[in-house]
Amino acid sequence: MSDGWKRREVGRTRDAGWQIGVSKTVDRPVDEVWAFITSPAGVAIWLGEGVTVLSEQGAGYETTTGVRGETRSFRELDRVRLTWQPPDWSHDTTLQLAVRSAGAGRAMLVVHQERLADASERERQRRHWRGVITALVAALAEV
Repeated sequence: MSDGWKRREVGRTRDAGWQIGVSKTVDRPVDEVWAFITSPAGVAIWLGEGVTVLSEQGAGYETTTGVRGETRSFRELDRVRLTWQPPDWSHDTTLQLAVRSAGAGRAMLVVHQERLADASERERQRRHWRGVITALVAALAEV
């Protein structure tokens, strides 16, 4: 190894700090998954109680638990990208929830979060978003 080469740590990017991605494929079409994750019941699971997903860029939100941020982009049947900051964090992160086709009648639900502070925060968020995906999939099965 040369002195100029540094091994990049898993989950660390050059430009966006630490990041995490979690996904799950479900046996539901994209439009049904999208309709659920943007519904009040779906938003309460992945973003928090007390808010709706606002499609307008720059629209702010704050959940009943104090998580706050603003919409960065909203692409119908594709993705919601927003800033995300719990009340006890000194920094915000970028959160993206996306739905992609995974074949006929199937969709992949993807959560991506970047600008995390460090490896420890990344691991906490990995556990958090795995739980969120599990809860979304369970709720979708009941819709």
